[in-house]
Amino acid sequence: MRIVTYNVNGIKARLPRLIEYLADEQPDIVCLQELKSSDETFPEADIRAAGYGALWHGQKGFNGVAVLARGADPVERLRGLPGEPEDEHSRYLEAEVDGLVVASIYLPNGNPQPGPKFDYKLRWIERLRARAALLLAEERAVVLAGDYNVIPNDDDVFSVRAMASDALMQPESRAGYRGLVAQGWTDALRTRFPKGGVWTFWDYQAGAWQRDAGFRIDHLLLSPVAADRLVDAGVDKAYRGREKASDHAPTWVRLR
Repeated sequence: MRIVTYNVNGIKARLPRLIEYLADEQPDIVCLQELKSSDETFPEADIRAAGYGALWHGQKGFNGVAVLARGADPVERLRGLPGEPEDEHSRYLEAEVDGLVVASIYLPNGNPQPGPKFDYKLRWIERLRARAALLLAEERAVVLAGDYNVIPNDDDVFSVRAMASDALMQPESRAGYRGLVAQGWTDALRTRFPKGGVWTFWDYQAGAWQRDAGFRIDHLLLSPVAADRLVDAGVDKAYRGREKASDHAPTWVRLR
């Protein structure tokens, strides 16, 4: 079973690239982020024509998450994270597919920091940690997949100095992510590439793609039951180089 996380940076703008990816790679489950689409304008017909059922939690113009399943309809478990009723951002969608629990996560960016956006990011991480603890208690195969907007380690970025003041790399952001992992989750990509140096995102600016000036912010965290089934993990980097591509590359894990 191949599970993918893919920040598409606008599903309507990237729909040809997404359909192309589904046809080429035929992943079993795809967790999408940054749909930038309302629920009403989500391209369900195109997704179904490609052979995938879908759940989505949209928001006009920004945010938005979805779960796609090849030849199946994902069963919704939770839409939005508890803990902050006034939070209307569409950033979390939890579903079940063939006995596997998956969550599509779009964690807040947090820039500029310090400030209210960074405070919101840290609160959101704590809410995610609370939900993740409940999922672990179920003792099931769970994958928390998404754009976490956290660079966990210095070897997860092309230049520590270039990103030093960014919210993605602040000690508080990293501590939140590490606290989540420390609950008992396995960072699939880190397990596969323990020495780092693997990027999932390349900015559109300053020739970042051409210079391979990227960093790792797309993560797949596995519960112990899922980690026992881990076969491989990686990044489909070539898709970042295609015409009108997202600034993220599809990032995946394969489970027995």
